[in-house]
Amino acid sequence: MTQAPDPIMLRIRVHFGATGMIGPGKAELLERIARCGSIAAAGREMGMSYKRAWELVGTLNAMFREPLVISTRGGPGGGGAEVTPLGHEILAHYRAFEREVAEAGATRLAAMRGHLRDIPEGK
Repeated sequence: MTQAPDPIMLRIRVHFGATGMIGPGKAELLERIARCGSIAAAGREMGMSYKRAWELVGTLNAMFREPLVISTRGGPGGGGAEVTPLGHEILAHYRAFEREVAEAGATRLAAMRGHLRDIPEGK
């Protein structure tokens, strides 16, 4: 039985010199914060510690002129977080860039796939 080939995945990281970098992990964190309304919950979903999630948000916020995520402190009603309009814009640019690169490079990626070694099932 022939198994379908694994999908080719690009992992794009955009480096802004000494300013910082955004890649798939930070993009996913932003998406989950937008959905969950919480940095801690977004980090938990990704298997990431609370501290690490906050560090990544701090890095993202320090990279841009305005914060990408704003948060409110916990308390009796609990805290929360939201992705700012700029955060949504940066995320949209990053995801569009990923799609455009994948489309532009599809022929080259397929050619590289054609040279991959066949691995028997169970190995």
